[in-house]
Amino acid sequence: MVNLIQQLRDITGAGVMECKRALEEANNDLEKAKAIIFEKGLVKADKKSERSTGSGILETYVHNGRVAVLLKLLCETDFVARTDSFKELAHQIAMHIAAMNPENIDELLKQNFIMNEAITVEDLIKQGIAKLGENMKLEKFCRYEL
Repeated sequence: MVNLIQQLRDITGAGVMECKRALEEANNDLEKAKAIIFEKGLVKADKKSERSTGSGILETYVHNGRVAVLLKLLCETDFVARTDSFKELAHQIAMHIAAMNPENIDELLKQNFIMNEAITVEDLIKQGIAKLGENMKLEKFCRYEL
């Protein structure tokens, strides 16, 4: 059981007790427990959506010297903005923008995420909110192409 809890924590970033409860509810089925945590995380993300986002980062991505993206991803605190998880989320979104060329933020959030077609970009951000415990908002982006 301890091994399963650690595996689930590594996959989801959820806390020990949350992983333990999810595994108990799923009868030690890792995939079901992962789905349970994902669902609970989306609920938590929705509850945090009204909180102020006063910090964040600017992320750049250049693909083969021909496509460039600059995006502004906000969060609540500088502490979260400096985490590797937050930086990775911003990088993944920038790569998605480079590949999919969305017209605006609304279109981007509705697109299926290129690295996991089972979720949208909005779901990806909600997973980040659930994992890091702070509200996040994609403020703006621009994409350039030669």
